[in-house]
Amino acid sequence: MHLPIILRVTGILLTLFSLALLLPAAVALIYDEDTIPTFTIAFGITLACGIVMSLIGSGKKELRSGDGFLITVLFYLGLGFFGAIPFYLADSIEVSITDAAFESLSALTTTGATVITGLDELPKSILFYRQLLQWLGGMGIIVLAVAILPMLGIGGMQLYRAESPGPVKDAKLTPRITQTAKALWYLYLGLTISCGLAYWAAGMDPFDAICHSFSTVAIGGFSTHDASIGFFASPTIEAIAIVFMIISGINFGLHFLVWNRRDPLQYLRDVEVRFYIFVLSSVTAIVCWVLIQHPEASDSPLRDGIFHAVSIATTTGFTTSDFSQWPSAAPILLMFAACAGGCAGSTAGGIKIIRVLLIFLQGSREIKRLIHPNGVFPIKLGPKRVPDRVIEAVWGFCSAYLIIFLTMVCALMLISDLDFVSAFSAVAACLNNLGPGLGDVALNYQGLQDDVKWLLMFTMLLGRLEIFTLVVLLTPAYWRR
Repeated sequence: MHLPIILRVTGILLTLFSLALLLPAAVALIYDEDTIPTFTIAFGITLACGIVMSLIGSGKKELRSGDGFLITVLFYLGLGFFGAIPFYLADSIEVSITDAAFESLSALTTTGATVITGLDELPKSILFYRQLLQWLGGMGIIVLAVAILPMLGIGGMQLYRAESPGPVKDAKLTPRITQTAKALWYLYLGLTISCGLAYWAAGMDPFDAICHSFSTVAIGGFSTHDASIGFFASPTIEAIAIVFMIISGINFGLHFLVWNRRDPLQYLRDVEVRFYIFVLSSVTAIVCWVLIQHPEASDSPLRDGIFHAVSIATTTGFTTSDFSQWPSAAPILLMFAACAGGCAGSTAGGIKIIRVLLIFLQGSREIKRLIHPNGVFPIKLGPKRVPDRVIEAVWGFCSAYLIIFLTMVCALMLISDLDFVSAFSAVAACLNNLGPGLGDVALNYQGLQDDVKWLLMFTMLLGRLEIFTLVVLLTPAYWRR
């Protein structure tokens, strides 16, 4: 392990992040708000710490594969805690250090769980900052860092593999990692701009359009209003959100392939996308049917059902009404759908659709083996055979996911007075980077005690880093290598 190099890389990333703090300061200047000192002080502290850390490191050695795990975790922790500074310093928000860290980590992990209320009265610079954190956490900062690090003499492929979600992480979109990073960056930026323009054309003012495009493409779910997307009461805006949530839940590598080859039919050829659409369609149909059967639950069952099914299943977390008050089958189904999440290589959370599909195929194979013990039944995704090593890795991940999920639920109930539904949904919402839960955490997480919030912050990181990236650092073998 090259600790000085790791500190240097982390310092460089922190220095880059400090520049982002100037954007909300500019927003405060435009709207003549008194939060400019808040962001300039945070900028100075973050920049100074980043420079000090980068100076400690020395040399231009290539990072080892395991170093990427530590840098990725330090990156999210560093940005999470330094990103909390503006929330803690802002006079318009009275939050503790715990609440500031919770809000920052929730944004950077694109979880969308919030402890802040009264959003409609907050300064626009603070609102913009919340949305910006989600956008950077979604994909932008990591991709930007991977593009820059090779220029500094430090290999970036290890970072890309460590942060990129999904069971298969070694594929490059282009021959060079720098080109890969730029391709992902342009895709992410282009999708954000398209979403913002669509929101603006549908009736949002420019500020809301920009902010909501950030959280839509990042699949984060933060809004500039307490009522979330429901504030606008617009079927057109909801339809635009649905389209971009679905798009953002698809593998960005596949988006690149479609764009590069100018062949939209690649989406239909992709097994994971077909299963992703099937899951979304099935969940949507069931939720709409439940709401139609209970007309008192919603005045617009189809509209509400479609929007919330897509929003929750893709782990975005936008809402137009309090879905936790719907008939019990619907909200519980939505929480389980969020566990599956979106496609690998997307900004969505959850287990990932490809893993769910592989577990289903493995289960089907075991049934066939019971009937035909001597038969050979390879698992295939389309024409390609899936190696047994990948199946084993998927089983390992799902096992770890289930154990951690149940452990966190029990831990929450032991250290707090949360009921089972609240504890279960809080863990599900944070581990799957969803945001809204049920019961006591349906609207926000403000009323939870501090130790519960810290445990949920750890859960958010586990979910965003797909468990093993963080868990591997807790093993003695990692530090002895």
